[in-house]
Amino acid sequence: MTDEIEPFWKQIIGAVLAQGDLLPKCLVPQFEPDYGTGDAEAIQDVPTGDADLIIVTQSCDLVNDKIVLVALCPIHTLDAFEETNPKFKKNRWEEVRKGRVPGLHLLGSPEEPGNNRKALVVDFGQIFSLPPKYLRSRAEQVGNRWRLASPYLEHFSQAFARYFMRVGLPSPIPPFK
Repeated sequence: MTDEIEPFWKQIIGAVLAQGDLLPKCLVPQFEPDYGTGDAEAIQDVPTGDADLIIVTQSCDLVNDKIVLVALCPIHTLDAFEETNPKFKKNRWEEVRKGRVPGLHLLGSPEEPGNNRKALVVDFGQIFSLPPKYLRSRAEQVGNRWRLASPYLEHFSQAFARYFMRVGLPSPIPPFK
């Protein structure tokens, strides 16, 4: 048995999109907390910013053009995530790694998979929907980019599904006595 870590990612180039594709610096809407609370008839501007995103839409739907919008989630370095979520500076990453923090998923670094401080965290609690044509154009602009390799892609997909299939019951079955 070896201590060498398998690569989580493979490098690709081109406009073909697939689940698990990392697309840096995509334009995304940035809604203010009070967006839409004013005059319903008023036209409101929606400012944009940029975000590093990972595709969560199934590859088969992308390849067969069965979608109007592609679903993507933000992906961050641990340092960047900790800046906006300071409670994670207290070493909560082991709980995330074990899948015990709903809505967050860790992926190994594309370039240093054995260095857990270089890992990336996906936030399933925030989802963007962007047009495939825009994303294909962005993929072309990026040039060399990263795509999750198997079986890390399937593990990522399963984590995304688990997050959304959770069911909270109003009351549990009583304990046996």
